[in-house]
Amino acid sequence: MVAAVAMFSLMDASMKVLAERYPAVQVTALRCMLSMPLVCAYMAYRGKFTGILKVRWPLHILRGAVGIAMLSLFAYALKTLPLADTYAIFFIAPALVTVLAVFVLKEKVSLGQWVAIFVGLGGVLVVLRPDGTSFVSLAGLAVLGSAVCYGISAIAGRVLAKTDAPEHVMFWVLTLMGVGVAPLAIPAWVSIDWALWPAMAALAVTGFFGQLALTRAFSMGKASIVAPFEYTALAWGVGIDWLLWQTLPDRFTLLGAAIIIASGIYLVRRETEHLEAEHP
Repeated sequence: MVAAVAMFSLMDASMKVLAERYPAVQVTALRCMLSMPLVCAYMAYRGKFTGILKVRWPLHILRGAVGIAMLSLFAYALKTLPLADTYAIFFIAPALVTVLAVFVLKEKVSLGQWVAIFVGLGGVLVVLRPDGTSFVSLAGLAVLGSAVCYGISAIAGRVLAKTDAPEHVMFWVLTLMGVGVAPLAIPAWVSIDWALWPAMAALAVTGFFGQLALTRAFSMGKASIVAPFEYTALAWGVGIDWLLWQTLPDRFTLLGAAIIIASGIYLVRRETEHLEAEHP
């Protein structure tokens, strides 16, 4: 999981570099197109193309649609926000997944979990600034929108995991995102500057290996142990921000991130305890 987070952090840094030059939807299109050759090669190596059309199409299409929105909003936010600030807000995603699980999957949530959810939302407000001046920031709201899309995708992924192979889920989300974002990206397409090829190569490689490491992590260990390591992204974000853009998070970002991370770890552990009680 630590390796997965490192890969995704480097991928996000590559997206930030590209987002400074290209529209957000074009960055999303590049993310999908550049990773596809590696995904296809991996699936051919694993012999996983068998039965690739026998999937639950409505859920795959839903994940493709929200995936486009998630990456495009995230890329838009990266134009102006440092990585650390973006991650701090995005960390609300586990709480949003829990809320969606209640309404979509009819899962039961305890009072303690509801408290943790609202504490996490409070942490987001701290990151966005207590005086509210940054709450109306389009970049900050874009990250929140991206986190909501992530939550929807995660819930759909939970349902798909019961019937579809992980490789098929990964293949179709990238394929459908690429197909869906193309009509949006082409009209405003900006010519590719091949001087940026290191960022594009990093985007392809880190995105692919990050997804593989993430899948492997959750197949090897309990979610309550594995998932909290996702919060190491904040350390990567701070380090990359300092190395590439000479920026550091302020005290509000660090305080809000600490609140959100604490609530997220509590939610992940409570959810695992609940699943173990149902399936001892």
